[in-house]
Amino acid sequence: PPIPHETSNLSDYTVDSNTTFFDTPDSVPTPGSPVHHRVGYRRVASFNDQETAYHGPEDPGKRAATIQGQGLGIKNLKPLPASSPGETILFGSPPSNSALLSPPFARSPPSQTSYRQIEDPIREGHGDWQNDGPATENYQPFTADLETENLRKITHTPTVQPFEPQEPWCKSKRKLHHGKGNWLAISVLALSVYSTLLSGLWLGVGIAKPRFGHGITNTGSLPPATASLVSAAIAKTIELSFVTVFVTFLGQVLSRRALVKNSKGITIAEMSFRSWIMQPGTLITHWETVRYAALTFLGLISLLCAVTAMLYTTASDALVAPKLKMGALEQKTLYGQVESAFASNKYIKSKCKTPISEDVDLLFSGSTCIALEHNGQAYHNYMQYLSNWTTSRARGIGSDQLSQRPIPLGMLYDNTTIEGSWIHVEDMTKTSQHYSPDDYPRIVMNVTMAMPHAGVFAATRDPINNIMQPQDLNGLGEYIVEASVPSPVTNVLCATMRKEELAPMVYTDWPGRNGTVSNLTGWPSGFDIPVWPNYLNSTPVDDLFGFGEKYNRRHPVFSRYPKEYNTVLNHSGAFTDSIYILATAASGDYAMCAMKASLTTNCSTRHRASLSGGSMSAHCEDPENSLAYGKSYDNATDGVIKKDWSAVATDWAMALSLNAGISDGAASNARLLAQLIPTSQALDPSLPSIAEALAVLSGNTLLLSSIDTPFIHFWNYSTTVSDLKEPQYQAFRATLRTQDYASGGTQQWQGIFYVVLFLTFATNVFCLIYFCVRHGLVTDFIEPQNLFTLSLNSPPSQAMDGACGGGPEGDQLIMNWHIKMDKEREHCYIQNGTGPPRITRRPTRPLDIEMDTSPNVNSYTKLSSRHTSIL
Repeated sequence: PPIPHETSNLSDYTVDSNTTFFDTPDSVPTPGSPVHHRVGYRRVASFNDQETAYHGPEDPGKRAATIQGQGLGIKNLKPLPASSPGETILFGSPPSNSALLSPPFARSPPSQTSYRQIEDPIREGHGDWQNDGPATENYQPFTADLETENLRKITHTPTVQPFEPQEPWCKSKRKLHHGKGNWLAISVLALSVYSTLLSGLWLGVGIAKPRFGHGITNTGSLPPATASLVSAAIAKTIELSFVTVFVTFLGQVLSRRALVKNSKGITIAEMSFRSWIMQPGTLITHWETVRYAALTFLGLISLLCAVTAMLYTTASDALVAPKLKMGALEQKTLYGQVESAFASNKYIKSKCKTPISEDVDLLFSGSTCIALEHNGQAYHNYMQYLSNWTTSRARGIGSDQLSQRPIPLGMLYDNTTIEGSWIHVEDMTKTSQHYSPDDYPRIVMNVTMAMPHAGVFAATRDPINNIMQPQDLNGLGEYIVEASVPSPVTNVLCATMRKEELAPMVYTDWPGRNGTVSNLTGWPSGFDIPVWPNYLNSTPVDDLFGFGEKYNRRHPVFSRYPKEYNTVLNHSGAFTDSIYILATAASGDYAMCAMKASLTTNCSTRHRASLSGGSMSAHCEDPENSLAYGKSYDNATDGVIKKDWSAVATDWAMALSLNAGISDGAASNARLLAQLIPTSQALDPSLPSIAEALAVLSGNTLLLSSIDTPFIHFWNYSTTVSDLKEPQYQAFRATLRTQDYASGGTQQWQGIFYVVLFLTFATNVFCLIYFCVRHGLVTDFIEPQNLFTLSLNSPPSQAMDGACGGGPEGDQLIMNWHIKMDKEREHCYIQNGTGPPRITRRPTRPLDIEMDTSPNVNSYTKLSSRHTSIL
């Protein structure tokens, strides 16, 4: 149906704030205008008891009637009394202390027709107007100034103007200011204290980098997984409390500044500081606000805090969260158990694990077991060593210098790699030339191999030393120990010899033997070999090997000359400290090797342990090594020969078939050793020498000989026994580096996160001081719900023209806004810095509440009367 028309109403037009309306005689007609319905909007109830401004004689009968209604006030229109001639009523925008929003234009225009509203059941809250006939008595004519004169001349339907709602009755129910005893102020202060203390603690932990040791282990008070979770949870609470505290601080600073009359107010760009912190992505999506506000002092702080809050948990994880780290080098005194002297063959056999006990095989249970162990360990080590040589040869990186050739290798307990070291390196060429006769270029090879002290392995795992083991840290732990202990050493001296030079040392060449010997299976038992101290005949190599009475050592006696690619063994010498091996090369040349063991004071033992496997190595002949045993024990004698080792070496040599040549056994090991006999007086860069090979093969005997043995260079217990019934602890000096859980970065570049931790702590301290100095909190008008309510109950502003649909832009973002209060109504509203024009108002009715005693008014007066704002 067509929309009915009614007489003109002032709400149909835009009225300038400076327009003045006058009461005119009834004879002045006013053109009618149609009613404009705002389809889709619901009328909102509003209350207006503020009277229209009035100037003229005080006559209660001529005062304007109070208008109360809903929406635009159309529904409940009532007639107004006539005005006296000369009375002037001023309308315009309200002043800062007057009622807000649009002034009442509820005065109906003069017309001969009256209307009543018909409710529309479909459009709830909206009605149509029905003509009820003349109702002239309900209206008064009026005259307008020159500006509104043209309105009466409009004959067509005017354009719909923006909606100007009635001035609301919005009296604040809550206080504008809350004291320190308010629960909100207390909770904010508590959060600020928590965030400050915890962020300070986090910064201190990040700087101190404490090590948690046994505190974070599988068996400790805090398992590693729980420690990481707790650290992340605390960091998150610090981040959340920091954000809450700083956002509250921003709200207080901006709200107080907006309330201060003499301040610069706040801008929309500054209101976005809150979004920067809560939603850091707005720094990109709403970059316009960053452009206008980031360079201010408060904007710069907010921008830094936005980045800080975004990166705080990352900084905590990098610098504070416990993680596995290798600690600093510690000087420690460690203790290890001692049960046996070095190279006690009896003790070694007793520790060999076999299901065939002595009850089953009294005489050979131990020797059979140890022979198998020698065989397995020696060949394993040997094959690893030969493999390295194959790699070196393929790469063409061989060398004729012993110190630059592949190092000796070994294995302990099947999970610890052993690395030996070549020590006392000699120039092979010079040595060979020195001991060569004029008519025979003798080749002399003198190599000395040092191995780590195997007893350190057990000592580092002894509970008495309290070293955290890898399994205590989910198998991820690790530690490095360097012990100042002597290292076991094998010396292998080999020399090529002619057959006639060997004659005094080969039993079949002795006078009356005719080059043959029957029944050598029992050698050397039952043969007429002179007993000690007979030094036997002299040989051309006495000075080289140290034979004869001069050296208190007699030369070996071999059963026979071995055939090509075979070896025979001498291990029958009384009171001997060495074993001797005779090998025959394919060319028919012979090489005799002497092997003996000792302890060196020029080395220390390094041990690195991890769950997947460890390593041990001999750190030798390093002038910078302060842990070399000789520097811990000044009076230690280097290279004292250990005679007991010859018994261990004999079992080892027999297990490796080094005496198989006595019956032309042609053992594979013997064949390879014979092929490694050098053919010149210099080391072959592409092949190891027989001396090097024998040293590596015998490496496992040094490891077995040093298990559970003293950590000093001599036996300091009873000389009548070589084994102890009860193990005894012995101390030794060492350095220790352990990998355990600790705070602090693992990479140098992670130090940049200290800036994040520091800024968080510094900002928390600043906010805490601010909250302590300020007496309570004001309403945070930057919070969305408060800002929405404040804006809804504030007058429209032309400064925001065009921003209702797409949001503010450009200069609108930096326009200053103040929060003001209508003290009579105790109503807060926001307006831009220019402020509305002042108007003259009619005297109002006395209010029920005394304004001067209102807490809200008093709070506003105090807050707004400050000279300036801190920030």
